[in-house]
Amino acid sequence: MKVALNISGMHCPACVRRLTDAFRAVAGVVSARVTLSPPSAELETSQVVQISTLQNAARQAGNYIVTEAVQGVTPGIIASPSKSDPAAGEPQPTLYPLGLIVLYIAGAASLATWVRGDRSLHTFMNDFMAGFFIVFSFFKLLDIRGFADAYQSYDVIAKHSRMWAMAYPFVELALGAAYLTRWQPVPTNIVTLVVMLIGSIGVLRAVLYKRRIRCACLGTSLNLPMTTVTIVEDLGMAAMAAAALIWAH
Repeated sequence: MKVALNISGMHCPACVRRLTDAFRAVAGVVSARVTLSPPSAELETSQVVQISTLQNAARQAGNYIVTEAVQGVTPGIIASPSKSDPAAGEPQPTLYPLGLIVLYIAGAASLATWVRGDRSLHTFMNDFMAGFFIVFSFFKLLDIRGFADAYQSYDVIAKHSRMWAMAYPFVELALGAAYLTRWQPVPTNIVTLVVMLIGSIGVLRAVLYKRRIRCACLGTSLNLPMTTVTIVEDLGMAAMAAAALIWAH
């Protein structure tokens, strides 16, 4: 029997391999063919396999959502997921969470700057960058493996280095702590400038080529689209680091 599935949450070839292995491990599945474009799967089964079983297998493999394909599904094998099932659909891509988080960070930075008694733009920028890196690293660390998979789909360094993709959230966390404590400001700003500029290259290429992929800036817990806003985010942080280096001299 043949079973056709639609899959949401796939980002890169690693997702294909992970889901292929997960489906093949399900009892009754003889073979599994998973594709990234389009994000789907075709299974050959020797017995009836319920949709809930396949959904559970996909969830164990990562942040993936499985639904029945409109065409090519053997009648009676896959039932439509109920509306109460959290896997019935994936939240639509939206920039609202990103905007809200940035506003929260800006508000906290403004309050911290006011409490410090030094209400200069330089102080605000340091507090904002501290909050930015700490909060964004937190979301990445919620699912570091999923973040690494998504990050490798567009970042110019992560594509060739899984180690860099896994280490990136910790780099952000370290930068946030450095800005918060004002430790070694010149090296901290240099590292930030380099990291943000390199990161913006992959984002720029993804946007220019109109690739419909999820932005990994807030990990995998939120479905953020890759847009010019992400470029502004990276270049904005790079600009603040550059401005801080100029002021230091």
